[in-house]
Amino acid sequence: MSREIKLSTPLQEEDVLHLRTGDKVLLSGHIYTARDAAHKRLLQDLDQGIEPPFNLQGAVVYYVGPTPAPPGRVIGSAGPTTSSRMDAYTPRMHQLGVRATIGKGRRSQEVRRVLQEQKAVYLGATGGAGALLSRCITGSWVLAFEELGTEAIRELEVLDFPLLVVNDAFGGELYVTAGR
Repeated sequence: MSREIKLSTPLQEEDVLHLRTGDKVLLSGHIYTARDAAHKRLLQDLDQGIEPPFNLQGAVVYYVGPTPAPPGRVIGSAGPTTSSRMDAYTPRMHQLGVRATIGKGRRSQEVRRVLQEQKAVYLGATGGAGALLSRCITGSWVLAFEELGTEAIRELEVLDFPLLVVNDAFGGELYVTAGR
């Protein structure tokens, strides 16, 4: 039986250990956007001793490339990107303190192993619902790599951002299949 759980960022270890696959999460606070180009640059900078543009401890990273904000809005459509594109970078991000990632699709066996090892979680956002998800985003600021355009690292302020626990810190995995 799934539960609905309200969480605020930054996430603590006990927050993640309370979650189980299938739980519904309403997330509030500050999250950070990054897709593959931003992950690559962020990790290269860290290798060169450059501080990250946000505190990685307890951070939540959303795999999204939002569209420009229409008049009167802080952001345009903000639907999730396929998470497997970030699988090469995800283990290290979790080892550096990231507590959760948000995207769509399945994760590799290596990512699922690291989630258990680092007591982290993978949350799913509804693909194809970017315009609706953007209504839960109350603030948006570019933090780094502005030249990457939509792939720049942004800080988003979210309020009751609706998510589903796809992979928990205990090895649980939610399988979602299309209807017949």
